[in-house]
Amino acid sequence: MTKERIGVVGLGRMGSAMAGRLAAQGLAVTGWTRSGLSADKAAALGIAASLDLAALLEASDIVILALLDDEAVRATLHELAAADPAGKLIVDTSTVSPETLRAHESAMAEADAALLDAPVSGGPEMLLSGTVGLYIGGAEKDFRRFLPVAEVLSNRIHHVGKLGDGASAKLVNNMMLMGLWQIMKEAIELGGKAGLGRDKMIEILSGSPAASPAMRSRLPVVLGETEAVGFPVSGVLKDMGVVLELAGHLGVATPAIEAARASFRNAAALGYGEADLGTVVRLALEGKG
Repeated sequence: MTKERIGVVGLGRMGSAMAGRLAAQGLAVTGWTRSGLSADKAAALGIAASLDLAALLEASDIVILALLDDEAVRATLHELAAADPAGKLIVDTSTVSPETLRAHESAMAEADAALLDAPVSGGPEMLLSGTVGLYIGGAEKDFRRFLPVAEVLSNRIHHVGKLGDGASAKLVNNMMLMGLWQIMKEAIELGGKAGLGRDKMIEILSGSPAASPAMRSRLPVVLGETEAVGFPVSGVLKDMGVVLELAGHLGVATPAIEAARASFRNAAALGYGEADLGTVVRLALEGKG
């Protein structure tokens, strides 16, 4: 069976890792980004560069979006719908509202194109190793079409339901992580005030039943041993905005997420907006939380 050609729209940290992973595994990949894709970067990723979105659509069978926010996704879907997407499968991996893709479902169906939402759980390093999670919403036949590509990117693939349900699942997952960092920050603050030393607190928390792989992986950031950025504070704040907008629309109270947002806003105000999200706990250790 002939492998489908892949287009990747958006080549930031996540999109670049996705495109590089797919190309390295033998798929034909074309990339495009509004800020421009240089020949050197395309060569480094092992992909072809497209001059515009219409050309990328023509060169691809499956188009994957890896974009910043709802506004970018809406604009791109509108442009794709106007560029004859017949027969194409468009897969959005961005973290956006579940209503964003649903609002374009009819227009894409009229153009004989299909939509999936497949937001990613994990960072660029996990994409490169094929170990991210994928929460996929959409029709079964479209999921089956995308599955061979998904299996290159992920060893944790969940088809969770109809279009938009993937986005909802990602937001729920993000909420658990947002709460983790807030509770760890509060625990560090309380332990410090109670006279516990930094190293002993980290030893206890990292070996606790409540510890998670996400927490353990961020310990070098928390301890100030690295400035590496897996996911920035600014990205967490953007995602929190999506969560809180949906929660408000559905009438769900989210006091824990409100508290977490205040902590991440404090980190951004202190100049750490582009630092790794684990910085919010490091600031608590330093008495700046």
